[in-house]
Amino acid sequence: MTAPVAATWHRLAETSVLLDGFHALKHALRFGAEVPMAVTTDRQAALVLADELAPDVRDTLDALLTEVPEDTYRSFVARPHPTAVAALAVRPAREGNLQKLAHTPRTAPVVVLDNPRNLGNAGAVIRLAAGFGVTGVVTTGTLDPWHPTVVRAGAGLHYATAVERLTVEELPPGPVFALDPEGDDIRGLKLPDDAVLAFGSERSGLSTELRARTDHLVALPMRPQVSSYNLATSVAMTLYHWSTSTAAPL
Repeated sequence: MTAPVAATWHRLAETSVLLDGFHALKHALRFGAEVPMAVTTDRQAALVLADELAPDVRDTLDALLTEVPEDTYRSFVARPHPTAVAALAVRPAREGNLQKLAHTPRTAPVVVLDNPRNLGNAGAVIRLAAGFGVTGVVTTGTLDPWHPTVVRAGAGLHYATAVERLTVEELPPGPVFALDPEGDDIRGLKLPDDAVLAFGSERSGLSTELRARTDHLVALPMRPQVSSYNLATSVAMTLYHWSTSTAAPL
């Protein structure tokens, strides 16, 4: 049985999103991902985990999970997950995501990562964005927001929001509030629901193109001589500030 399973996995993997770990699979299923294949080295242990942490998808996992030998599982993933679960999911259609990003009026902002460099940071931001119920996360530049490392860091929550890579010219409509140390203190501002919240690269900040598109420069409170916050921390602080003044339910 192992050989047909491996052959099917490798065939599907060429065009699918890798869901690395139980939690990524759990979240993807909760938000409607189409998952044609899921494997584990210990089916019973995975179902016990589902009983404890995700009873809402337990029956789906029961029907989906295939137990495979550990060496087969390890051949499917670059870095084995402690839960020894992996799955393949269909990536959402780009056209559908672009429609969600462009739709107005919006009840929640769009987060833009301008030329990000760190895959783990991008995944953490997507996880945050999903938790706050934002409309979507857009990256500019060369980083692929659907890279397996980003999906792993995002715990499968790419399926809870619209995630795409665009150019600055293609950004969704709405007033652009860009984070910058020279901006106005965010504590004195109300961020509108249709805001496009832009965050510069971890290394070089906002690009010239994004800065030219910006309507408002916004600064987070920061103690003197502290140079910067982590990217995901900056996004979390900004989204929390937005959430405290919005009437839209999560």
